[in-house]
Amino acid sequence: MARLAPDKVVLHGHELSYVDSGSGPVVLFIHGILGSQGQWAELVDRVDDDHRVVVPDLFGHGESAKPTGDYSLSSHAATLRDLLDHLGIERVTLVGHSLGGGIAMQFYYLFPDRVDRLVLVSSGGLGREVNLVLRSATLPGAEQVLSVIASAPVLDKVEALGRGAQKVGWKPGADLGAIWRGFTSLGDQQSRRAFLATTRAVIDFGGQSISAHDHLGAVTPPPTLIVWGSKDRMIPAWHAISAQRAVPGCRVELFEGAGHFPHLDDPDRFARVLREFMSTDADGTAAVEA
Repeated sequence: MARLAPDKVVLHGHELSYVDSGSGPVVLFIHGILGSQGQWAELVDRVDDDHRVVVPDLFGHGESAKPTGDYSLSSHAATLRDLLDHLGIERVTLVGHSLGGGIAMQFYYLFPDRVDRLVLVSSGGLGREVNLVLRSATLPGAEQVLSVIASAPVLDKVEALGRGAQKVGWKPGADLGAIWRGFTSLGDQQSRRAFLATTRAVIDFGGQSISAHDHLGAVTPPPTLIVWGSKDRMIPAWHAISAQRAVPGCRVELFEGAGHFPHLDDPDRFARVLREFMSTDADGTAAVEA
């Protein structure tokens, strides 16, 4: 599978990197904290034969700019709206992972007429609980600590330990691989500053500070699919059940044994579930193409 070369557009004075592939109904994939468009690469390959797939690097992530400024959910949602406007796209199915799920819900809250369907994957914004590692990033002095543990000498030593462990049979799972790739992106000050600003916009030391439940009653939700891994150690899987109670008619798919990245643990199943969901109407019947 060859990875597509991303395009770039200047939005709000800064470069945003994105992949735009295929043709047909549009799917917009939104990654999470420390993520990038690369985390959706296998899904692009499985979906873009009959859908147009748009996959950005959020500001502060991947190959996009990392400016000083606003990293709130609303700011990210407005940037994605502007990207869609640039591409001449009116309506999309939103697929958001972790932080991206919170952004997807905020996008729908702000621009409901632009959204056909909503897919939340291990989503933030559905409960207070979140891993201690992310909560620690909100503490004073976190930037200084990150500058040490994300430095090249420390990363080289950890990577060497990992290679040694693999030689004796240890195999890192999808979660560890994705988190490690994200962590290694924090080698420069701009990336660390953007990571901390993004984290602190949605998390305090007590947990997630923004809840979609505050807004769910104010809008009529679109057809919604929630996907979660049963062994998610970042955000607990029971948040999916809480959301299902709050959003009548939404569908929940639990990936047994998967962690925080079910789309990486089993991309084939994820693609099947996503395709099936996009091919049905709100009442669960098969959609009829015009």
